[in-house]
Amino acid sequence: MGSPSTSTIEVLNSVTDGKKYITSEELQKHNKPNDLWISIQGKVYNVTEWSKQHPGGDTPLLNLSGQDATDAFIAFHPGTAWANLPNLFTGYHLSDYHVSEVSKDYRKLASEFSKSGMFDKKGHGVIYSLSFVSLLLSATVYGVLYSSSFSVHMLSGALLGLAWMQIAYLGHDAGHYQMMSTRGWNKFAGIFIGNCITGISIAWWKWTHNAHHIACNSLDYDPDLQHLPMLAVSNKLFTSLTSVFYGRQLTFNPLARFFISYQHYTYYPIMAVARVNLYLQTVLLLLSKRKVPDKVANILGTLIFWTWFPLLVSCLPNWGERVAFVLVSFCVTGIQHVQFTLNHFAASVYVGPPKGNDWFEKQTAGTIDISCSSWMDWFFGGLQFQLEHHLFPRLPRCHLRSISPIVRELCKKHGLPYVSLSFYDANVTTLKTLRTAALQARDVTNMNPQNLVWEAFNTHG
Repeated sequence: MGSPSTSTIEVLNSVTDGKKYITSEELQKHNKPNDLWISIQGKVYNVTEWSKQHPGGDTPLLNLSGQDATDAFIAFHPGTAWANLPNLFTGYHLSDYHVSEVSKDYRKLASEFSKSGMFDKKGHGVIYSLSFVSLLLSATVYGVLYSSSFSVHMLSGALLGLAWMQIAYLGHDAGHYQMMSTRGWNKFAGIFIGNCITGISIAWWKWTHNAHHIACNSLDYDPDLQHLPMLAVSNKLFTSLTSVFYGRQLTFNPLARFFISYQHYTYYPIMAVARVNLYLQTVLLLLSKRKVPDKVANILGTLIFWTWFPLLVSCLPNWGERVAFVLVSFCVTGIQHVQFTLNHFAASVYVGPPKGNDWFEKQTAGTIDISCSSWMDWFFGGLQFQLEHHLFPRLPRCHLRSISPIVRELCKKHGLPYVSLSFYDANVTTLKTLRTAALQARDVTNMNPQNLVWEAFNTHG
């Protein structure tokens, strides 16, 4: 690993304990892919080489490079992960290491959950969900193959969409290692139910989802808010920010202005067919030169989907029913796309990298819970407790409702937001956010003389 040169880094030698220290300012200089350091509980680690084999990918480490990452490390790693740290230790400690009161409470809470075994108690939800999904898929196939009724065929499409929704929740559980008892079985489950049954690569999901968790609602770091030219949740995106995640500019051009000016009208239609974009993103990633974990398995799983799904659709009697069947299935899964966006679109956003020293604060500011009765938990897959999930992503969904009052009280104690809205109110709030950005986009157009010709062809209601 090597020691830093004294010409580039200030080393403070403690007389009392014999430890070597560096400042947080010096740690920040090690924030590049070929020179990547982080600190955990005041100890400094060189994760430059480890980032290339990190199970969660290099993006989380790069986003938190050059700073303390204790809270994020606790959130995403089981207790066994601590055994890997000594091999990465540089020998340096942070001289100005400080833990905020909210972080102290968060770490205490995580420790209590761990000691009680909550991270390992997965309940019977997986068995129930798999049984439900099997029933839905069986009914879908039966309706397509053994009925000549148009209504039954459309109902089958809806059941397939509902099955895909439930499978997505299971894939989410597997991606966070919550579904099965071992990492290997979780990986298998993710590829089987993700790639093979839904056609969406679990590798793509983990790549984007880990970045989303680390940089929750950062406009330039969180890929879940980067939807130009179709959608924009903030006028800060009108400056054509550079996406750190994708490594390209999010161009706000006349086409983007046009789409965004009407986004509060097009939001639901876009969500209805958003699945097409997920298929496209899967193909682009698997065909790219990017290093993809288990790439061959992901490709084979995706090919399996694109074998059985077209074959099933081809069993319908004519092209009209085939197109309608696909659209119905997509529209039903569009409900889930709405659910996911409700959790973040109307929450606070910011520009810049995430900060490890305000982990709890950023999660509370960037998430919105959806309040519902317990009998509707299956419909939301536990993710209506979005803040709880973001704070404890390894916690099985069966525990999220029980810890919600604890998280709410912790937020209240530290004066942090805990936003929980009904499904209806969350939709209204999201539409208001989109409408505000839409009107601001129209103003940008009006103030730009270069687009007067383009504007003349469009009237804004």
